[in-house]
Amino acid sequence: MRNKFYQGEIWHIFNKSIANFGIFSDLNNSYRFINTFSYYNNKSTLESFSKFLGKNSKYKNEKIIYPKDNSLCKILSYCIMPDHYHFLLKVLEDSSLSQFINNVENSFTRYFNIKFDRKGPLWQSAFKSVEIGSNTQLLHVSRYIHLNPTTSQLVDKPEDWIFSSYKDFITDKNLLNDFTKEISIDDVGDYKQFIENNIEYQRELKRIRKLILE
Repeated sequence: MRNKFYQGEIWHIFNKSIANFGIFSDLNNSYRFINTFSYYNNKSTLESFSKFLGKNSKYKNEKIIYPKDNSLCKILSYCIMPDHYHFLLKVLEDSSLSQFINNVENSFTRYFNIKFDRKGPLWQSAFKSVEIGSNTQLLHVSRYIHLNPTTSQLVDKPEDWIFSSYKDFITDKNLLNDFTKEISIDDVGDYKQFIENNIEYQRELKRIRKLILE
């Protein structure tokens, strides 16, 4: 992980729970993580999410793929899996990404530990980051993220996984046409074909990797 991430850069950000614990298996935990992510993705955030919820208990923002004013990062794709998360992010504010993600992870850890009366870290390590250096890489990472649920045999179709941006991409043409122009495929049908044509290939890669490592 780098200490600084600069405006205009695009990064694949991800992390996994300690001991592969299913921290997002509970729907409420997944919604909490998404709302936490949305809350801290704001230049004007001044207090912790827990304190904010004490005053605004009905707060929720489940459609985090849509841009907001004062965002620190623009979300180009995301997927929350039972024991890990993936975000494809464009940095909008210099040197803000590390603190932003740390705030999200630390806030969720406090929530989780209080809820389940546990202590200690929740994540395997500091979050991982891979810079996106080309349009081809961006497309493949977006596809990889959106196919995570089918690759892991959790659903048959990627749009059936509710904690992912994929369904929004294939049901709202404005996402590709107006909001995520960084993704060079701007037609919903073309993007859907690009993603879903790779389902079996990505599953096979995972099977091969498992055989090699075990």
